[in-house]
Amino acid sequence: MTTFPRAGLAQNFVAGHWAEGDEGGVVAIEDPGTQEHLANCACAGEASVARALDAARAGVERGSLADMPPAERAALMHRIAAEIRAIAGEAGEMLCRESGKTLEAAQGEFEEAAQYFAYYGGVADKIEGKSIPLGPGYLDYTLYEPYGVSAQVVPWNFPVALAARSLAPALAAGNSVVVKSPELDPIGLAMLGSALERAGVPEGCVSLLCGIGAELGARLVASSEVDQIVFTGSVPTGQSILHAAAETVTPSVMELGGKSAAVAFEDADLDGLMASVKNGVYFNAGQVCSAMSRLLVHRSIYAQAVERAVALSQGLSIGHGLDNPDLTPLISAQQLTRVEERVQAAAQEGVRVACGGTRLPGPGYFMAPTVLAEVDPASRIAQEEVFGPVLCMIPFDSETEAIELANAPDFGLVAGVFTQDLSRAHRVAAKLRAGQVFVNEWFAGGVATPFGGVGRSGFGREKGLEALYNYVRTKNVAVALNRGS
Repeated sequence: MTTFPRAGLAQNFVAGHWAEGDEGGVVAIEDPGTQEHLANCACAGEASVARALDAARAGVERGSLADMPPAERAALMHRIAAEIRAIAGEAGEMLCRESGKTLEAAQGEFEEAAQYFAYYGGVADKIEGKSIPLGPGYLDYTLYEPYGVSAQVVPWNFPVALAARSLAPALAAGNSVVVKSPELDPIGLAMLGSALERAGVPEGCVSLLCGIGAELGARLVASSEVDQIVFTGSVPTGQSILHAAAETVTPSVMELGGKSAAVAFEDADLDGLMASVKNGVYFNAGQVCSAMSRLLVHRSIYAQAVERAVALSQGLSIGHGLDNPDLTPLISAQQLTRVEERVQAAAQEGVRVACGGTRLPGPGYFMAPTVLAEVDPASRIAQEEVFGPVLCMIPFDSETEAIELANAPDFGLVAGVFTQDLSRAHRVAAKLRAGQVFVNEWFAGGVATPFGGVGRSGFGREKGLEALYNYVRTKNVAVALNRGS
């Protein structure tokens, strides 16, 4: 049976086979741009988790990927990339409709997923150990071994790209993987599963499960069959997973969001800064863990920057993702209410709403593009993640103050510096508490650049060569050579 929801039901990919939901359960998927029912997805439960983990463990014990010659594993990765690109058009349209993002971004998400598999396909046969000199009479070397079964919990904001971001290096290193897909937009991941199947992923080495709420993910990460956990999402959910991981002493990679700041000095190129505001604040309706949540601006240009940001925000096109507007809907009614309530609470605390601040009328979960000015750096809106199209603008007077303000929240995912002074750019970047720093362009980088946070933004790194070593453990072999009598 096809996984494509033209017949109204997307299935789970469990242990190498497409499966209906446990006890016939389904998850209803709606189009957040119209609030109309879009399709159903089979709802996985405890039985599906058990089958997926059993199959993953069997794949590990068979050595389906770990014992595959590295060159063959690399070839498999490149076949997966080709199959993903082949479906990017149709699958991207469905992802656009279920997630609310633009068609261009949705199709681009499948292209990004393909890039991850191509990138890690290029290094699958280059996971090399080291020889350590111990002197005459000894041979000492290291081996990199896959963990075994990797459980990966994927968020709804970029389900396909973020699944591929972890799935690709895990497979390249020889692990079996069980993915818990988000219940708000699981169909794109089902389509990704169809590409994996056609590329010839060994049976049981990848399962994709969709379930309602936190129950399915909790069952998955708490299992003693899991050798590694990878999670992207909120701090509270991440903390819950870490508690489960502590019980089984399971190594984990955590990416838990942020409250990222861009620091614009008096010599910043305002045109370039506004281009980064548009992308950093309003891309995917602000539902980005590394969004430009705060913009710290030198007081000498602060009023001008606020005026420019308001004009930019009020000039954005807003609409359904199929029309590729500047701003798309939020993912759900719950998310829209959450964002609106955060902004209204900030206004009641005295923050000036320079523009926006409320939901837009009509069908769809649209929030007006919002600029908040003269934001108190200690306020809740300046300290906590909003996950919506909301920009907090804060003035500063000195480089020292800017760094202190940028580093004030407990998060430390990304940060940005906007200046024409190269020395200052490097100096400030070195002092910002973040896993990645952008200079003069928000979201600079790509699949080859390591990504991850510090503090409450998590630990471990995704993307780039560095991420590959999240998915292997080091074994040392020390040999005393027979030197005769």
